[in-house]
Amino acid sequence: MDQSIIFDLDLINRYDKAGPRYTSYPTALELHEGFGDTDYRWHIAKSNQAGGPLSLYFHLPFCDTVCFYCACNKIVTKNRGHAAPYLDNLCKEIAMQGALFDNSRVVNQLHWGGGTPTFLGDAQMRRLMDVTRAHFKLRDDDGGEYSIEVDPRETHDSTIRLLRELGFNRISLGVQDFDPDVQKAVNRLQSEEQTLGVLEAARAEGFRSTNIDLIYGLPLQTVATFAKTLDKILAAEPDRLSVFNYAHMPARFKTQRQINDAELPSPEVKLAILQMVGLRLTEAGYVYIGMDHFALPGDELAVAQREGKLYRNFQGYSTHSDCDLVGLGITSIGRVGDAYIQNVKDLETYDRLIHHQKLPVFKGVDLDQDDKLRRAVITQLICHFGLNFAAIEKEFAIDFAGYFARELEALRPMQADGLLMLSAAGITVSSAGRLLIRNICMVFDRYLAQKTQQQFSKVI
Repeated sequence: MDQSIIFDLDLINRYDKAGPRYTSYPTALELHEGFGDTDYRWHIAKSNQAGGPLSLYFHLPFCDTVCFYCACNKIVTKNRGHAAPYLDNLCKEIAMQGALFDNSRVVNQLHWGGGTPTFLGDAQMRRLMDVTRAHFKLRDDDGGEYSIEVDPRETHDSTIRLLRELGFNRISLGVQDFDPDVQKAVNRLQSEEQTLGVLEAARAEGFRSTNIDLIYGLPLQTVATFAKTLDKILAAEPDRLSVFNYAHMPARFKTQRQINDAELPSPEVKLAILQMVGLRLTEAGYVYIGMDHFALPGDELAVAQREGKLYRNFQGYSTHSDCDLVGLGITSIGRVGDAYIQNVKDLETYDRLIHHQKLPVFKGVDLDQDDKLRRAVITQLICHFGLNFAAIEKEFAIDFAGYFARELEALRPMQADGLLMLSAAGITVSSAGRLLIRNICMVFDRYLAQKTQQQFSKVI
């Protein structure tokens, strides 16, 4: 398939509005507190009847220092002792959840996110993986997709060796920007030597995939300064790059209030940075996967997209569409069967529920048939930039043109603007429309009219 993009400044300016990132449909905003422990257990039982592999996500919320741009669920503390009681509870939750899932179901995907997972000490990381292996069927052939997010400032060669020994084979490094003035403005001081040293250590230990996260739109960034950071990253040739748009929403995220609004780049500068990034990465041989993600042509994400097997879940793009996702730890979100489930968000509630041998479910949502239909449509569009009507009609026993008459009419102005091509057979997103894929997906979101723009980030 054609994986190219075209940067059309006029289109981007006209369509750059706020909207969901569609790591799920319905989005996490539809989860409600009427869904609880009993509902989750019912969906697990139903899921066990269907069988299939599992994906595990562990939320490790602790950070040593706060990055002012961060919108993640984290707990900032210098006290490493705070991780010990949390780890105790997390291990108990693993045992509780593991007892509910059929022990023949293989874990094909596993991810430690945060926060900063490497906030844990070596012995704690060993314990967490040992307990996981005791209660879930982890692979021992290195054939799974076992990934971890690391902060290069807290990751040494010995840490990388341990992570590889524990079974991790994919690693993601937070960088954001190498410019020292930008780093000071966002309180993330991180040297090139630290970062690139971790990248090389991961390769030496046999990690199969390396990813680097960058952010554009941070204070004091310019096209010239960000180009210098990109030069250094491209010289290191990570397998994947995530280039995120900084969404400045200080009303929602208190830490962002420490950023000086006057130092933020203008919308015009942000677009110029994005255009430069897209051109440079394409010239360097990376393909655009979608939604801020680029990968080398041989990377599994790029291959999965070409083969029509790419999927999207709460962790982003994935090659494992057949896995039920089990969320573990505070704030984690899972997808089991036809339901999304989120754990409680604070340590005290989590501790109390685990102490009483209760699953720490905070809220969730049951997907109805319309939800599943629209999820399939949005997933195909956001992963493959196209949609085959006949395949959807066969899977859901509908007439696409009749069911989505209003949505197809809403797409016609986008067709006129060159974002996509509509035919009797389906939808094909153009190279110019790929950067605006969220806008196209939003047409099929029946919940969106009830939301305010302040609940989402800008698409560009």
